[in-house]
Amino acid sequence: MEAAAIACGCPLVAGVDEVGRGPLCGPVLAAAVRLDPDRIPEGLNDSKKLSAPRRAELFESIMASADVSHGQASVAEIDRLNILRASHLAMSRAVDGLAVTPDHALIDGNMIPRDFTYSAEAVVRGDARSLSIAAASIIAKVLRDRIMVDLAQQYPGYGWDRNAGYPTKEHLNALQNLGVTPHHRRSFRPVHNILCQAKTVSH
Repeated sequence: MEAAAIACGCPLVAGVDEVGRGPLCGPVLAAAVRLDPDRIPEGLNDSKKLSAPRRAELFESIMASADVSHGQASVAEIDRLNILRASHLAMSRAVDGLAVTPDHALIDGNMIPRDFTYSAEAVVRGDARSLSIAAASIIAKVLRDRIMVDLAQQYPGYGWDRNAGYPTKEHLNALQNLGVTPHHRRSFRPVHNILCQAKTVSH
């Protein structure tokens, strides 16, 4: 896909991917990566198909060899905008942060962000079809996992260092027993339902 864009006169191609649309808490994080064609790390693949140690190795290789940027949308932005728009905001911020403005962006998914100002195309299952998007998926996954590990130390009991904020049984039980934290997405149904229960009980 990168070669096709280059052949069309767009030599600087960035891949963009996000992680964190499904969790009940924490930011949604996107990464943009413009690979150096002469220094592409070996073994790039969809981050979900890689072990954590392999992801960490590739993360270092990508950071050392490519133009990399990331952007986030906060829990407050997710609750205000909705998760799709917040994901797109994070993607736009990631591309804005690249050292060199890309000629073309390959966006994982079936939509180009509404306010995107760059030449772009949406690529369904892009992390399996584009090396740049695969690289972006690795950067986004590693960075967001690190954020959730840090938050897990501040808010023990939810297992965020293991579940990254996804609605696992452990996380849902902790929500019931420990309550909602400032990092939970109040617009997401399991969190919203618990807040409604608490309001009913207090009345």
